[in-house]
Amino acid sequence: MKRLLGLGTLLALIVAVTTCVAAEKTGVAAAKVGLQPLNDFVGEWNGTGGALPAKPTNPAWKENINWGWKFKGDDAWMALDFKNGKYYKSGELRYLADKKKFQLTLTDKDDKQAVFEGDVKDEILTVESTDKAKKEDYQITMNLAGDGIRMIFTFWKKPSDKKLYARVYQVASNRAGESLGAAKDKMRECVVSGGLGTMAVSFKGTTYYVCCSGCRDAFNENPEKYIKEFEAAKKNKK
Repeated sequence: MKRLLGLGTLLALIVAVTTCVAAEKTGVAAAKVGLQPLNDFVGEWNGTGGALPAKPTNPAWKENINWGWKFKGDDAWMALDFKNGKYYKSGELRYLADKKKFQLTLTDKDDKQAVFEGDVKDEILTVESTDKAKKEDYQITMNLAGDGIRMIFTFWKKPSDKKLYARVYQVASNRAGESLGAAKDKMRECVVSGGLGTMAVSFKGTTYYVCCSGCRDAFNENPEKYIKEFEAAKKNKK
């Protein structure tokens, strides 16, 4: 009987530990890990868009995209803000841990939302959506080029009964404050997300770096939490 009780206690302990480990991989932690492949998207981008193929009746346009992290309770995601966007004005990028997929929700200038889902392969984010009413499929691809200084956003479309997508338009952007050929400084790591730190924050006389205003606000709200996680992550990399 004592052996059975001991075995029962051991099994309960294993279940408790497993539950704790699983819990650590949900919420903010899971989002940060899942979105890590796209961390270098964070920042301000100055873009030039144009129809594909180029048409004299559709001249090129200028638009800026600002990527940043957002945190709310046990949730974390990346937010997009389009300045002078020709088609969209805002968006959210989330990692769906249960599906192991990326979900991009874009809001157009008429406040209509479109939801895309997809994966990252060969450092290219590819997400797709279907408009059942129009019987059309849409695809968006995003990737970095030029050592992370350039971002390419391409919108594709096809009839739902066809297999091949055709490019509709593309926005090619340069990272604000950077020039092509300049090497990225990877020495400054965001204390919150692990991305490229561009803004300084401090706690008890020590300077750290964050990649966006969302990470700055999260750090200021609970600096000890993020510093602890940051130091632990650095030890695991050694």
